[in-house]
Amino acid sequence: MRLSQLARAATGYVLELTGDCEVVSISADSREENRQGLFFCIRGARYDAHHFASQAVDNGASALVVTQLQPQLDVPQVLVSNDRAAMALMVRAFYGYPDLQMKLAGITGTKGKTTTSYLVKAILERSGYRCGLIGTTGNMIGDQWVNSNLTTPDPIDLYKALRLMADAGCEYVVMEVSAHALAMHRLEGLTFEAGCFTNLSQDHLDFFITMEDYYKAKRAFFESGAVRNAVVSLDDAWSARLSQEISLPKITYAICTNADLFARDIQIHENGVSFQLSLWNDKYYPVSLHLMGMFNIYNALAAAGIGLTLGCEPDLICAGLESVTSVPGRAEALDTHTDYKVVLDYSHSPDALENILRAIREFLRGRLLVVFGCGGDRDHGKRPLMGEIAGRLADLSILTSDNPRAEDPMDILQAIEEGIKPTGGSYKVIENRRDAIRYALELASEGDVVLLAGKGHETYQEIAGVKRPFDEKQIVSELLREMYPRDGEHA
Repeated sequence: MRLSQLARAATGYVLELTGDCEVVSISADSREENRQGLFFCIRGARYDAHHFASQAVDNGASALVVTQLQPQLDVPQVLVSNDRAAMALMVRAFYGYPDLQMKLAGITGTKGKTTTSYLVKAILERSGYRCGLIGTTGNMIGDQWVNSNLTTPDPIDLYKALRLMADAGCEYVVMEVSAHALAMHRLEGLTFEAGCFTNLSQDHLDFFITMEDYYKAKRAFFESGAVRNAVVSLDDAWSARLSQEISLPKITYAICTNADLFARDIQIHENGVSFQLSLWNDKYYPVSLHLMGMFNIYNALAAAGIGLTLGCEPDLICAGLESVTSVPGRAEALDTHTDYKVVLDYSHSPDALENILRAIREFLRGRLLVVFGCGGDRDHGKRPLMGEIAGRLADLSILTSDNPRAEDPMDILQAIEEGIKPTGGSYKVIENRRDAIRYALELASEGDVVLLAGKGHETYQEIAGVKRPFDEKQIVSELLREMYPRDGEHA
């Protein structure tokens, strides 16, 4: 494809084109070999890729996209006013507009995106459609996994995935939409048949600073023209506010508020929840969900709203909901063969931690032991909040490292302690996460639940800027074999 063709795809952002050439590859990493390639000079919070443009040219790049011309480099350049928006539109064109071959459903909100996306995928597949999924746990084409490192991938990875999905015959793609992706224009040019706003609670304030800014980033998804139909919760104050502020056709859902979709006759048990799904207070459908906790009823209602928006039949929506038995790292009960439960959950924000602790309390027969920490180089304000929640709701909190990144792990743990101490709740600090998990497993007895919170599906731990292998499912299995070497069971 010619550079001039790619530039035309981003017409609204292109200020100048200094030449033309054939482009056969694209990259935003100057270290990659990129023969006859287009290199995007993106200005980030830490690095400005303009400083590495010469390295990109040395590695084969034959053209650049810049926000400041690089006269010392004798290659065609596209000068743009917004590097990230232009990149998304140009990459979309490079991959042949794969999104136009499928219908997209996007899910945004602080909590519930991943589980809701899995439920929507199941509904669509039960309705006879081939479906792709893009999200935190990775990308899927049908049952095939395609790894991804971000909730909403950068444009190059995103459109590469969409191209694969279109070529594989996917008719729908369900996508988690993060606030960061919206703020960074990663989805520029895409149109979503359905967009869902699940909820908003404190998270990512290291990036957005205030909850109002965080909310506005989410609201922009629905105000940009990218969403044709909205699905919103009326039980969440922020989502209910959005419902009032947008003029899109919408379906509302709730448990405690009058809405288009709601759940009644709710029964909560150890292995899931059951309820009657009400559609416009007219027809009722029984649902037996194999996912624990009241919060998963909200996820099921959100998924049902998306399914209805996309034209799925209610019976098939219910069958799809019931077909999901687990979601990686989301309230996932591990197969430990012990007389106590071990639950893995990605809860790394205050509301998420409170939700999973309350959900476990609803069926708990013994003690609730929680192992958790907080990520480094992220929102510092949530650390004492999470400490307070654990101190109030757990019988024992074992404070440990999550992903400390470049921070001193003990500084993070001290901030969590500031929140837990006033509650009077029992706690212990064990900085090494593997040791902390072992301590919890050794302490647990019949009827107890050990909650490993914060990492969920992640298979690494980032310490001092280095990612090290750390798969909690594998670690639990290894520890139990060490503790009970005969058969790995404890009864």
